[in-house]
Amino acid sequence: MIVKNISLLGSTGSIGKNVLSVVRANPDLFRIVGLSVGKNISLLAQQVRDFSPLSISVADEQLVAPLAEMLSQDYQGEIFFGDSGNCRVATLADADMVVTAVVGAVGLLPTMEAIRAGKDIGLANKETLVMAGRLVMKTVQEHNVRLLPIDSEHSAVFQSLEAGRRQDVDRIILTASGGPFRSLSAEEFPAITPDQALAHPNWQMGRKISIDSATLMNKGLEVIEARWLFDTAPDRIAVVVHAQSIVHSLVEFIDGSVVAQLGIPDMRIPIAYALAYPERINLDLPRLNLAQCGTLSFEEPDYVRFPALKMAFAALEEGGMQPAVLNAANEIAVDAFLAGHIGFPDISAVVAAVLAVHIDGDDLELEQILAADEQARNLALQEVERRCG
Repeated sequence: MIVKNISLLGSTGSIGKNVLSVVRANPDLFRIVGLSVGKNISLLAQQVRDFSPLSISVADEQLVAPLAEMLSQDYQGEIFFGDSGNCRVATLADADMVVTAVVGAVGLLPTMEAIRAGKDIGLANKETLVMAGRLVMKTVQEHNVRLLPIDSEHSAVFQSLEAGRRQDVDRIILTASGGPFRSLSAEEFPAITPDQALAHPNWQMGRKISIDSATLMNKGLEVIEARWLFDTAPDRIAVVVHAQSIVHSLVEFIDGSVVAQLGIPDMRIPIAYALAYPERINLDLPRLNLAQCGTLSFEEPDYVRFPALKMAFAALEEGGMQPAVLNAANEIAVDAFLAGHIGFPDISAVVAAVLAVHIDGDDLELEQILAADEQARNLALQEVERRCG
């Protein structure tokens, strides 16, 4: 296997740090050529010293000068910023693969630019396919690149699909941990604090994804992502709650066979699979001990206590701008909850209120998708303000 050059968007987040861990352990296989971050410039400075990228970018222009001062002896290239900076890093001529590990709608533009530049994509930004799945996959086909999933559930499906022919697949079954409130009654939901919601029982994740996991919106977004990633009809995608997070997802074939991918809950496993595909690399990680796992449980999701999942299925069925609207409203609502402006049940209520306002647009036109995203954010902000007042 020749050395693969990687541009990494979102290098200081949870997924980004795990990507760099895999790269650091395999310097003969991978090289980092580009890094982009939000505002954590102190960590970026250390990453630049460790990996010597050719190009770097930050979220805001005002971060450029302090970062340059930190790196005065370690980096002589230009420091880019904003959406254009992300796109510069994503389209580096030296990059073979772009790993999109940023969180939220900010990942869509650089991912699209990378695809158009002929880069393979390691996708950890589910919002890209939630917002613009039809357009993204059409562009992937037009430019003959590979889009490889990094989310543990979609990596599990991707691996399980190797067991048979695509035309013989009956269902895709995504597993959900159920989050920290799986056994909590709905009456207790209004008292949930951000700190409680951030305490995921199995995974170490970023703040936004942790809240999405607590509401089950994360699983809803993954359902939409799976629809486009695997070209599967919405009614052929199911979700089961699996609290142990050992079975990462399953594929059911028309003969009744069910193939699952199992492993310890460690993101370095799906990351390494995407980076090295179609090869596998040896990871110095604990092995899954089934005897120690004991009983593995599965149950149906509770759509009453966790309405976000049902809303995601409905948005996917309706199509058009609805998935992008769902995502935009959810991002605003999660930010408001983390800031203490609304309660935990209000997250889903804000999203439902915005979804009730029909927003038109063509889901094959990027500009219209972005316009719908902006309109939905404004509506969500108004709904948050109404609830605060």
